[in-house]
Amino acid sequence: MLRAVLPFIVAVSFHTAPLFAQETDEAKVDALFDAIGLPDMIHIMREEGLEYGDTLATDMLPGGTSAQWQNAVSAIYDVDMMYEEVRGAFGEALEGDDIDAMLSFFTSEQGETIIGLEVSARRALLDDAVEEASKENAAIAMMDETPRYLLVQEFVDANNLIESNVVGSLNSSYAFYLGLIDGGAMPAGVTAETALQDVWAQEPEVRSTTTEWVYSFLLMAYQPLSDAELEAYIAFSQTDAGQDMTQALFLAFNGMFDDISRALGLASSRFMISQEL
Repeated sequence: MLRAVLPFIVAVSFHTAPLFAQETDEAKVDALFDAIGLPDMIHIMREEGLEYGDTLATDMLPGGTSAQWQNAVSAIYDVDMMYEEVRGAFGEALEGDDIDAMLSFFTSEQGETIIGLEVSARRALLDDAVEEASKENAAIAMMDETPRYLLVQEFVDANNLIESNVVGSLNSSYAFYLGLIDGGAMPAGVTAETALQDVWAQEPEVRSTTTEWVYSFLLMAYQPLSDAELEAYIAFSQTDAGQDMTQALFLAFNGMFDDISRALGLASSRFMISQEL
């Protein structure tokens, strides 16, 4: 054991500067995490998750929702765990990236305005009536190819939002299947391989739903922005820093959603089996 510990102590003594730099980077990541509104978004995602839990119970559990099920879902969508997982993965994904450039944009007045609009829109979409109206307005804008729709489309393309969200959704769906399988709720013939086939069969529907949601959200969120402000956001998104940050966000949140989906599958299995008994 001593032979394993001693080299580590020596290594630490010779790497004081990098450790200091690492601490500085961690502080910058914390500042960026707050600047882009992720703590607020995680709270909103919890509310979305609790609502989804009720829908899931209606669709899958023989007895529907219950206080016990709601408690289980609440524990899965634990804000502190969600925060820690996303923050950790986000920081790891940003290693070596230009965090200063990201902070420069998102701590500017324009950046703060954009984040405020994104958070407000995401929160507003918790209301079913607002979500439906947003989808209808987006459908009209897309059909008419309005100038604002075309700008938002440029933003979507710059950040690869459709493809990245489709992949993330399919992976989460697969993780949910695996939770059901591992929990023993699926018939014997259902395997990881057959589950994967079922998930891929959902791809066209997932792509359609994702496209609808992305445009309805962004068109509503960015409505107050001028064309020049939205163009500036697109320009930042096309920089190396903008691309790196978007990729880091998808890595961080996809990991969280995969874990949540598998946990929901396991919990669903447990409740399905207990209710059948």
